[in-house]
Amino acid sequence: MPVPVVEEEELQQKLTEKVARVLDDARSSQATHLRKLKELLVLRSATKSSEKFFDAFSRALTPIFDFQRRTASAERIIRFVTLFATARDAKSASDCDEFLERFLKVLLVAAVAANKTARIRACQIISEIIIRLPDDTEVSSDLWDEVLECMKLRVGDKVAAVRTFSVRALSRFVNDTENVDILELFLETLPLEQNADVRRTIVLCLPPSHASSAAIIECTLDVSESVRKAAYCVIASKFPLQSLSIKLRTLILERGLADRASSVVRECFNMLKDEWLTKCCNGDPLELLKYLDVETYESVGESAMDSLLKAGLIKLQDGQSMRQFLRSNNDAVEGQCNLNIQLMEAEVAFFWRAVCRHLQMEAQAKGSEAATTMGTESAVYAAEASDKNDLLDRVLPASIGDYIELIKAHTIAGINYRFASRQLLLLGAMLDFSDITNRRVANGFLQELLHIPLDHELDEHDNEVVIGDGINLGGDKDWAAAVAELTRRVHSAPGEFEEVVLQVVEELARPCRERTADFMQWLHCLAVISLLLEHAQSFRWMHGKAIEPTEVLHSVLLPGAKHVHSDVQRAAIRCLGLFGLLERRPSEDLVKQLRSSFVKGPSSITVMASKALIDLGLWHAPNIVDKAMNQDLSSQLQDHKINLSDIKFSIGSEDLEIELLDLLYAGLEKHNSGDSDDGDEHETVQTVLGEGFAKILLLSKKYPSIPTLSNPLLLAKLINLYFYSENKELERLKQCLSVFFEHYPSLSLNHKKCLSKAFMPVMRSLWPGINGNATGSSFMVSNMRKRATQASRFMVQMMQAPLYYEETAPANENENENENHNDSAEHSSTHESGEEGLAIRIAAEVASFHAKKTASEKAYVSALCKTLFLLHFRPTEQEAVKLMRQLLNRVALLAEKELLKELKQMAERLKGLDKSPDLKLSSDEVQLILGKLDLDITLDEDESMEVLPTPAPKSTRATRTRRRAKEAEESSSDEELLQSVVPTHPIITSTRSQRASKTAALSKMTVKSTIKIDEYDDEEDEEEEADSQSEVTSDDDSDV
Repeated sequence: MPVPVVEEEELQQKLTEKVARVLDDARSSQATHLRKLKELLVLRSATKSSEKFFDAFSRALTPIFDFQRRTASAERIIRFVTLFATARDAKSASDCDEFLERFLKVLLVAAVAANKTARIRACQIISEIIIRLPDDTEVSSDLWDEVLECMKLRVGDKVAAVRTFSVRALSRFVNDTENVDILELFLETLPLEQNADVRRTIVLCLPPSHASSAAIIECTLDVSESVRKAAYCVIASKFPLQSLSIKLRTLILERGLADRASSVVRECFNMLKDEWLTKCCNGDPLELLKYLDVETYESVGESAMDSLLKAGLIKLQDGQSMRQFLRSNNDAVEGQCNLNIQLMEAEVAFFWRAVCRHLQMEAQAKGSEAATTMGTESAVYAAEASDKNDLLDRVLPASIGDYIELIKAHTIAGINYRFASRQLLLLGAMLDFSDITNRRVANGFLQELLHIPLDHELDEHDNEVVIGDGINLGGDKDWAAAVAELTRRVHSAPGEFEEVVLQVVEELARPCRERTADFMQWLHCLAVISLLLEHAQSFRWMHGKAIEPTEVLHSVLLPGAKHVHSDVQRAAIRCLGLFGLLERRPSEDLVKQLRSSFVKGPSSITVMASKALIDLGLWHAPNIVDKAMNQDLSSQLQDHKINLSDIKFSIGSEDLEIELLDLLYAGLEKHNSGDSDDGDEHETVQTVLGEGFAKILLLSKKYPSIPTLSNPLLLAKLINLYFYSENKELERLKQCLSVFFEHYPSLSLNHKKCLSKAFMPVMRSLWPGINGNATGSSFMVSNMRKRATQASRFMVQMMQAPLYYEETAPANENENENENHNDSAEHSSTHESGEEGLAIRIAAEVASFHAKKTASEKAYVSALCKTLFLLHFRPTEQEAVKLMRQLLNRVALLAEKELLKELKQMAERLKGLDKSPDLKLSSDEVQLILGKLDLDITLDEDESMEVLPTPAPKSTRATRTRRRAKEAEESSSDEELLQSVVPTHPIITSTRSQRASKTAALSKMTVKSTIKIDEYDDEEDEEEEADSQSEVTSDDDSDV
């Protein structure tokens, strides 16, 4: 007997209510999930029709797809539903699989729904099901393929939560060889993803592989703290220490231990402690240091050891100290002078230096705390400091003699033990040399160190080649610093350090003064002089010693700068630069030699001379360096009447009678190619001079003697180098300039004034076909124009950057005027450093062109006009606003037609800012403003302040048709919407009929073709004009 339909609906409703009650109970607490799961399984098995149960289950679950908030109760329901969908009942396994397939099909429909909440919940449930699904679950392959394809599609969803759950769903299949496209999808999505949670999920889901390691390590620089923390978590859990290269290990530690977020630092330290040190190295710090290659990456090893020592994870065993290397050992290396000394490996020496330094710092910190406290607390701190000092004494060698013998053994062992020797030298800072006997022993060893010649080898032609940089003692800057530090420690009395080193210099300089020394002896002597000059405080302590400073200059340094060997010249020029920094005023011979080497020397010599001259100019000021020449020097920068674009520098072999800044700028122009003979990609003439000029511009307040014209010139050159040069050797310079440009305009109003003056010279030098600039193919011209446009927008952004602090208007010639006129004086001075002054300069540049322009000039004018639209005027700058209104009329006559709409809008905005729009500036006021901006342009007093419409023939009919009137009304309403808040003032234009318009258009086409034939004779110019129109016209203007 069939069941009535009404009863069927009632039974279905009751079943739905039962399922809903179970879900409602499951959302209250997670502890009830197992009990409710059994209850729901029993209810499903008791239901005769699986379809009816699924319908009831779907109806009861529907509200969760409309619930937007992610609350704890909603998450409990999702978890419970996932448990139920993945539950396996041995008695009814087929029913479980059938229910799962039906449920997945419904979820796939919801995953592509228009409602974002439904998509989020569907993807969330699918991801939980996939993660919790047992391996023995039977699901059709077609259904799985549909699920995977849907989740791949949802990875590109516009909702971040949907993307997150889709990534989690695919994470289980990312390791399958059959689904390689999933890993590729993750790696493609990761660098493009904008949401931090999605990036974090992708990083956590990436498998350990060569392809994923680079992406994960790159995420250690992510802007989000959670993503960086996840990256270190994945590296610790999925990438063993041995699977990473040395470079990657050190890179990971360098970034993690120096991260700005404390949570990321803790995660990195946990990786270092738990995974690398404990698991991979069995708790042996020496083994960890071997994996980090501290000989190459010393700073990273120091960071790692400091972190482990501060955490108390490195404990010294009983009897473990440096003294164990001073005992007799049967396994000692053969050929050593002292068989009782066991040589240390690089990691061992580094370990002991780090441990001793930590103990010394701990003892000093505890001692300071004991001195600043009282009573029992002070006694506790003092006892701790005493314990640290006692432990340090037990670790270090027993006596200074043993310490010296230990270093000697490593020094004699050769260059392979140079790193270990340097680590032992640095231990000298922790020893006591107050006893005269200890100082005598140490002094004898220091004399030996200073007399050790530079290492060298023979090339294929049996010529001696220096090993190292050929400048510092031992060929290594770090080795020379360690020797100087130990010498300072031993000879700590005032003037004693200089006396000891000068004795060595006097001995080494004898063959050089007698001209019997070879280039190796020259380099050794100059290396010791360099060590002295770098660490000496003043020439005051050098007078009356073994050799006078002036004698060192004239008998060693100046002859060395003229030596036939280039390495000797380079080392001597470096010493000359250091010598000049110690002088109160640079000597004439020194400056002349540096200038001569800068002009006549090869690239490697010019680089060193550039450094020396830049340092002297920054230390003494450029005018002081110029006075040292004792002769009249010419400078194009002193001429205030000269145009900035007309300055041309060139130097020859004998042209040295110019000032320092002129000389350096000419050297920058001379080495514009960026070629270098020394093979060092970071040491080019352009890089050194560019960094030097950036320092001069940043510190311009400290050099009032520098001509004001030089700052815009130098800034324009730096901007040109930043945008125009494509030389890979200048990457370091570009990185330096990127930081410079970020801070320079925000430091001072004078800097913005300098930037405003440099704008037009930069644009003229970058734009092809202007001022004699080279052009090339259409592709090259297009790229050059894009680069110039980028530079113009970049400079506008710098002009609009806010100041770091509020700065008043700079002092000027109006200071002595009455206070009642301060407002006008301030206004006339502030627009020079504001956007108003830049806008006037651009408008004057556009107005300087003729009506008949070439293709390059048309593109140039259009680019300038588009830049003009980006600038803003302040209501307080009334004089600048009025002047700009007059200039816009000329700009409109010379600009392209597609720009007239924007020009009119700009004119209306300026008119709205003008408090007295009908009042013009007098000719004297105009010339005053233009004079302050160094502009030479003549404006007629009767010139209109309104942007005139384009001329058109008079209409033959007084009225127009309804259709054209309707179109005019619509266009006027559109213009009103596009214009700013300032009320517009309509411009009355004459109307013309359709026939008259057609006649005027035909006449214009005829005139235009005639002009084109007269001006351009060949097809190349026609192509250039078409290219300029396509490149300059933007998408927004294409419909004008």
